Amino acid sequence: MDASVASPGYLSISGVGKTFGSGASQTEALGEIDLAVRGGEFLAIVGPSGCGKSTLLQIAAGLALPTRGLVQFNGQTVTAPPSGIVYLFQQYGKSLFPWRTVLDNVAFAVEHRPGMSRAAARDASRAYLDMVGLADFAGHYPAQLSGGMQQRVTIARALAAQPRVLLMDEPFSSVDALTRLELHAIVQDLWQKHGFTAVLVTHDADEAVFLADRIAVLSARPSRVVRVLETGLPRPRDRLETPELPRYLALRHELLAMLLGKGA
Repeated sequence: MDASVASPGYLSISGVGKTFGSGASQTEALGEIDLAVRGGEFLAIVGPSGCGKSTLLQIAAGLALPTRGLVQFNGQTVTAPPSGIVYLFQQYGKSLFPWRTVLDNVAFAVEHRPGMSRAAARDASRAYLDMVGLADFAGHYPAQLSGGMQQRVTIARALAAQPRVLLMDEPFSSVDALTRLELHAIVQDLWQKHGFTAVLVTHDADEAVFLADRIAVLSARPSRVVRVLETGLPRPRDRLETPELPRYLALRHELLAMLLGKGA
């Protein structure tokens, strides 16, 4: 096993397996996953379609239970969604409240916080909207926004919850190419400024190499971690210059080779 996988972590996934169904209809989605997420890092998880990437992330978030193995967050076993971990869904349209304004959608993350008045919650929410460039759209409703803008709202709401760990399930896959690049820049900037731990599930090799410090590569189902790649790319990363670096190109080649079954 790769030493970087076996070492203790801030978010630790140990021997996690997941089986769906029973008898002849039984499907083993996750074989045995061992992965240690370091505090403050940006980790990407990639693998072939249907290998259980999203299932693994849901288990890490406490939204699903493993069939075997365990997840620990800061030394505590995760059996339900723990305080400090925030999950950013792929389907941004379904995660926003259509009857709430953009401002009130973000405020939902803080308005029930002890000692937080409604006015304070709205002030804090405006600040988070400003971080994602949507301060002028606070009074709009989700249906009045583009897909990329809606995803910015979900990012602002996730940040308003003040996560220690932000888990992202392919959050950029449903937007157009240029919007995806804009969201990459926003998430990278916010991660660097706020210092949370980020875990991104993605099927996009370029996205993984550009954003992550490390990339965990899963095998086909029943999946296991087959490699953990250290990117070693300088930060901040630039969308024009970083992809031209020899290290970037070599990582992208190696990662694509593994995903296409042409590498170790």
